[in-house]
Amino acid sequence: MKRALVAFLFAGAAVLATAAPAAAHNALISSDPKDKTSLEVGPSTVTLTFDQDVQGGQGINAISVVDASGGHYEVAGDPTIKDTAVTQKIEALGKAGQYKIGYRILSADGHPVNGELTFTLTKDGTGTPRQVDANTAPDSGSSDGLPIWVWIVGAVVLLGGGVFFALRGGGGAKA
Repeated sequence: MKRALVAFLFAGAAVLATAAPAAAHNALISSDPKDKTSLEVGPSTVTLTFDQDVQGGQGINAISVVDASGGHYEVAGDPTIKDTAVTQKIEALGKAGQYKIGYRILSADGHPVNGELTFTLTKDGTGTPRQVDANTAPDSGSSDGLPIWVWIVGAVVLLGGGVFFALRGGGGAKA
């Protein structure tokens, strides 16, 4: 029984050690403009910086700037990618109020990252919003799937069941 317990503990430690790197997804570490900031003049670009590289390519990444009425201000086209920074050009903003920056990027490891930031424009700008198809705008929902702890618990339960049945049925023929 001691051997089975030791084997189970080693196997559990191996599962935990190999599962840890899978939990490390790309995360937003800074933005310009900063989240929840107030600005007198709208930015000409939005720059988002992540803790890992971002994959480039046509149609892979998107950043949108949307006013309270759903009008868009981002320049059409793909954002610029440089290592961990994603930059999107922005048209002149419109009326004073809260704006949302929605983003969807693809990490170098292949995982999509979605999110949303806000800022407030304190003075009216000269821009006019444009309407876009809701299916092409980035959303702010998360699609990272199941948390890693669910996979770890499942692996430990399966491993424990396997050890239990192996010990129970492995008695062999008795002489």
